[in-house]
Order: sequence, then C-alpha cells, then structure tokens
Amino acid sequence: GMQFLKAGFGFLALLFGLNAFSAGLGFLLHELAHKFVAQRYHAWAEFRSDDRMLLVMLAASVFGFIFAAPGAVFIHGAIDYRRNGHISLAGPLINIILAVAGLAVSQIPSLGVIGLLAWATAKINAWLALFNLLPFGPLDGRKVLAWNRFVWAGAGLVSLALVFLTGFALPAMSALADGV
Repeated sequence: GMQFLKAGFGFLALLFGLNAFSAGLGFLLHELAHKFVAQRYHAWAEFRSDDRMLLVMLAASVFGFIFAAPGAVFIHGAIDYRRNGHISLAGPLINIILAVAGLAVSQIPSLGVIGLLAWATAKINAWLALFNLLPFGPLDGRKVLAWNRFVWAGAGLVSLALVFLTGFALPAMSALADGV
C-alpha cells in the first residue's frame, strides 16, 4: 500500500517536472520567435514578464493545461498586416515544430525519461499552438487571420491534428516499463 503511494507520488512529481520544463521551453521559444521575426523587420521588440501568471501556468501544466501566459513580447514599429501576420505566426509555428519533434521522439522505444519528456513536449506544445491560434483578443490567431485566412486555417488544422494525435499517442510503452 504505502510503497505504491510513494511510487505514485514520485511518478507524479516526475510528470510535474517534465510538464513544467516542456511548458517553459515552449513558452520561451514561442516568445523568442516573435521577437526575432519582429527584429528582422526592424521593429522594436521587448519581452515583459508577469511572474504571477508564470506560477498559474506551471500549476496548470501538471494537469496538461496551458491557459496563462507568463508574459509577452511587445512590438513597436512600422508593421503592416503581412509582417504582423509573420511575426504572430512565428510563435505557434515553433510550438508546432516542437510538438512534431516531441511526438516523433516519444515513439522511439527504450528512451525512458527522455521519451516521457518528448511526449510532454509534444502534448504541451500542440496545445500552446492551438490556443495561441484562436482568433480572439491579443492572441496570435487574430493577427494571423487578419493577414491570411488560409495560413491561419492551415496552422490551426495542423495544431488541432497534433492535439488529437498527442491525446491518443502515448510514449513508447518501454519508457514506462524501463523503471521510469
């Protein structure tokens, strides 16, 4: 009884750590993508953090939910709809790339914790991409849609497919059997 509870708690702590790392990596690379593309267009770009939202995001990541952003990149300059669309698409595109890579790596047998990390990275980044592509308020999706509805729809469908795939594709079962 107690040994099972200790093992279960250890596994939950491991999942929390993997989710927190994956969420942090996905968020950081998402925001850096916005910043670099904006700077490529000679716009001023600066990240501003919100530490309270970071704690909310980390707590929510335990349950596989990402619904809060611990900050954002603010951009100023002569940016038209096309360039704003490119800047806005850069973040979700990075999340899509991380989700695809994580999903592929998670299917390799005998990776243990690395396989679980890849799976967490795939799942969280698929959700980050889909959420950020919603066409509301300050989210990236509104700006991508204003620029090009076909690009927005394509990125949204890929993100939705990745959310679906990561919901059903577990990491290679040997990762769980290898004593993780």
